[in-house]
Amino acid sequence: MKLYQIAILLTAVFFSTACSNWIYRIDVPQGNFLDERDVQKLRVGMTKEQVIYVLGHPVVQDSFNKSTWYYVYDMKRGMEKRGEDFQKQLVLSFNDNKLATAEGDFELSEDFNTPLDQ
Repeated sequence: MKLYQIAILLTAVFFSTACSNWIYRIDVPQGNFLDERDVQKLRVGMTKEQVIYVLGHPVVQDSFNKSTWYYVYDMKRGMEKRGEDFQKQLVLSFNDNKLATAEGDFELSEDFNTPLDQ
């Protein structure tokens, strides 16, 4: 009788682990989703208002340095078959409320160093 109970228990455990991929889990995106086309519109000398118009408000503004903005996008996949988890970042620095540098996981336009007013 004891062997019969153990066999049923092991069978139940086996079937429950085999069905774990049947449970639907959603993807969890967090932060600013930035499109490559929007990042291509950035130019040196843009004001903070112009950057907000193009990219939206940043996720994080440095508490100690108000001239640095962080745009971070984090994707946690619910199921492995939909791809890998990933994170993309863009860090913008301003001098005198004008965009000075941009660095991160995005390609900048060839015209990034050309100010808009020229």
